[in-house]
Amino acid sequence: MRKSILSFILMCIATLIMAQTTPNLKGVYTTKKGDTNIVWMFIDGYSSQTTYKDNTYISTFGGPYTYQNGSLNVQIEYNDANAHTVGQTKSFALTANADGLLEQSGQAWKKETAKTQDLDGLWRITGRKQGNDLVQIHQSGTRKTIKLLVDGYFQWMAIDPGAKTFSGTGGGHYTFTDGKYSEHILFFSRDNLRVGANLSFDGAVKDGAWHHSGLSSKGDPIYEIWSRDNK
Repeated sequence: MRKSILSFILMCIATLIMAQTTPNLKGVYTTKKGDTNIVWMFIDGYSSQTTYKDNTYISTFGGPYTYQNGSLNVQIEYNDANAHTVGQTKSFALTANADGLLEQSGQAWKKETAKTQDLDGLWRITGRKQGNDLVQIHQSGTRKTIKLLVDGYFQWMAIDPGAKTFSGTGGGHYTFTDGKYSEHILFFSRDNLRVGANLSFDGAVKDGAWHHSGLSSKGDPIYEIWSRDNK
């Protein structure tokens, strides 16, 4: 009996130690390969890695992730460079610390300074205003548009994991202050000429939903409803 109790206590202690020593990857990590920039975002159990040059979008992939004992596993929901990997798990051997990530290959990633804001998280578009009516969208099937916001960076992706299709992405820096949501675009898969643009929108969180309105990058009026999509 005593041995059983002791074993249980030791198991609990080991679990607590593991929980305390397993790093939380939440944040933004960046690296460079020559003139190519790579940004890796982690928030709410979801990750996205995007590769781009200063004025040219290249590719992105991502999905839900787990990280433990030096192994990062990403369940791929989109990959515009290789759609065949959607539904598979991509694994990375890496270590994490307060300064960043170090892959087993030797590739080092710098952790960007934390800039926590109220909108940080994984969001999914669930409604849009059409005329005077708010219409629910993407309520069934696997098609979805999601948006990651973390530490002053943003990225949206229009994807359909079930069909293994990818419709577009864009990302960069963001701020949300006094009801104003602003973006500075670093990459845009549909039009590289949009890189460097600054966009400003009205934003408010009502009953847990993010109401996002203003003019799109094309200049069209929009009113969208986004809901948190924690993995």
